[in-house]
Amino acid sequence: MENTQTTNLLIVIFCAVLPAFLIILYIYWKDKYQREPFAQLAKGFAFGVVSALIAIFLEMGIGWIIGDYPEGWIGAILQGFVGAAIPEEAAKLLMLYLLLRRNPYFDERFDGIVYATCVGMGFAGAENIVYLLSHIDFWQSVAVSRAVTAVPGHFMFAIAMGYFYALLYFDESSLKAALSVYTVPVLLHGTYDSILFAAELKPAYSVILSLLFFYFCFKMLGTGRKRIQNHLSRDRHDPQQRAFYAKGD
Repeated sequence: MENTQTTNLLIVIFCAVLPAFLIILYIYWKDKYQREPFAQLAKGFAFGVVSALIAIFLEMGIGWIIGDYPEGWIGAILQGFVGAAIPEEAAKLLMLYLLLRRNPYFDERFDGIVYATCVGMGFAGAENIVYLLSHIDFWQSVAVSRAVTAVPGHFMFAIAMGYFYALLYFDESSLKAALSVYTVPVLLHGTYDSILFAAELKPAYSVILSLLFFYFCFKMLGTGRKRIQNHLSRDRHDPQQRAFYAKGD
């Protein structure tokens, strides 16, 4: 009986982290010319797990200060931004900074997206484990739902953070770029969560807000793909990095 319970727990954990690992493999495959060592990817994932723990404490502190969120639309927006996006993206950015501040492998713009994705997927994997274990009676449906919504959502937030982090580091030392590293992921994350929280308020609005949610996700996906291609193109045409792409010329 104990062995069966242990096996079932391992299956739940595997299903929780599998979507995150698949996304890391995807972004690793996109980095065709100067791929990062697996040890660095694993380190980034571990830093993401730590960011989830940091975010929990930040959210507990915010909850202690604010108390209960007001009902209605204002409460949904506050919960989406103050209760989730602001502390979670702050924790991820802190760990991304610690990961990259003296990292000799951070030598391409696209690396910013790669490492931010690893941190984001570490966060998403840890969050998934908590969600699945807290809904253990119907964890399968929760796993599928989060695999197609929450985990890709964190991927889009990570692309934005990594894109602007690399832009600031390699190209644009401006206040706008510096602020964008944090504010753009927060805006994306907060809007994402606010729509979901608002959809739970009244059934009459759920259909409209669900359509708005999927439209927003579709737009995030399109922007994320453009940001990936933008940094890959910048790296390819950077004279300082041309040696990486000699084979492709």
